[in-house]
Amino acid sequence: MEALLVSYGIDWANLLVRWLHLITGIAWIGASFYFVWLDNSIRPPKPGSDLEKKGVSGELWAVHGGGFYNPQKYLVAPAELPQELHWFKWEAYATWITGVAMLFIVYYFNASAMMVDKSVANLSGIEAVGVGIGTLVLGWIVYDLLCRSPLGKREGLLGLVMFVFIVAVAYLLTHLLSGRAAYIHVGAMIGTIMVGNVLMVIIPGQRKLVEAMQQGRSPDPIHGRRGKQRSVHNNYFTLPILFIMISNHYAMTYTHAHSWLVLAAIMAAGVLIRHFFNLRHKGRVSIGYPIAGVALLLAVAVAIAPRPVAPVAASAPAAAGGAPVAAAAPDFTRIQTIITQRCASCHSDKPTQAGFATAPAGMMLQTPELIHQHAAKIFQRAVQTKDMPLANMTQMTDEERADVAAWFQAGAK
Repeated sequence: MEALLVSYGIDWANLLVRWLHLITGIAWIGASFYFVWLDNSIRPPKPGSDLEKKGVSGELWAVHGGGFYNPQKYLVAPAELPQELHWFKWEAYATWITGVAMLFIVYYFNASAMMVDKSVANLSGIEAVGVGIGTLVLGWIVYDLLCRSPLGKREGLLGLVMFVFIVAVAYLLTHLLSGRAAYIHVGAMIGTIMVGNVLMVIIPGQRKLVEAMQQGRSPDPIHGRRGKQRSVHNNYFTLPILFIMISNHYAMTYTHAHSWLVLAAIMAAGVLIRHFFNLRHKGRVSIGYPIAGVALLLAVAVAIAPRPVAPVAASAPAAAGGAPVAAAAPDFTRIQTIITQRCASCHSDKPTQAGFATAPAGMMLQTPELIHQHAAKIFQRAVQTKDMPLANMTQMTDEERADVAAWFQAGAK
């Protein structure tokens, strides 16, 4: 009973932290989208106008919620510091903190099941956690050094190098961790880079601008330029990281033999689509970018689509001479035994597997009716993607998977 209560408590922690992570992520990404749109949409004031004399580099008029708004951007800073100045930082910090909390709740506290895949690499749970945390630290260090190097002055080349680096990390992680854990740690690395930009570059730069004004000095425009560069980078990271946040629901991506390449293509599609919107805000409509992004997504969908498979013969004892004996599809008693032994410890109304208080995805398999109801999903996850049982904790054998396949292909009777 105590173990059940602990699992139940973890489920609630997962729910609440995930909810908070979603809320703060929406606030952060929404602010990022808005300010990049604002920066791309403002128009310079008329030459000789009062706005130009005040140092305003651009403005726009907007209507929203029944009111008119007139945001203005100063070239460096206004002549006088306003009494009330709003900062945008806690959205980023709260999103990262809740994201790391989720890593611990979902992955690190149960690393042997959620991160380790012995068919990929023979790591212990502690080693897998070390790989995960090391990825976050290494990602920020490499990215920050690249931005501060001469490469940082060549945005296009910097973006290409960073994309290659992220794909290389994805390749490495998919050869060390389970596919699901590999994907989420690529996302966590990108998220760490994004919050690092806010914490280490954007906010410190803004503070220096404010301090200069308070001391009666002219602010150094370099801080604004650096902050804008990192803000634009964060904007392009958003669509890839949003995909990774939901990728755990789509096993056909992270269980593919070349899952790192699948991730690379989907991230590239996200960047292309985001670039279209950024250009559109500037008044340029380059339809080729979203077309290329959608084409890339379609190509991925086709490339990883399930292939027709030949009917699978059920396992059977070998004949006296060692030759296999052809067998008909197993009867349902055999299938129910397999599902009960290998799946129902998690997928039941009262799971007995440690760490689970409720059935994952609400799918229960403890009765014949439920097994027949979910036959297609059982075939997909146990035979096609083979990502279930999770980390193969219950040691489902290839012969048992073959029996499930033969049963399903024979009509799941």
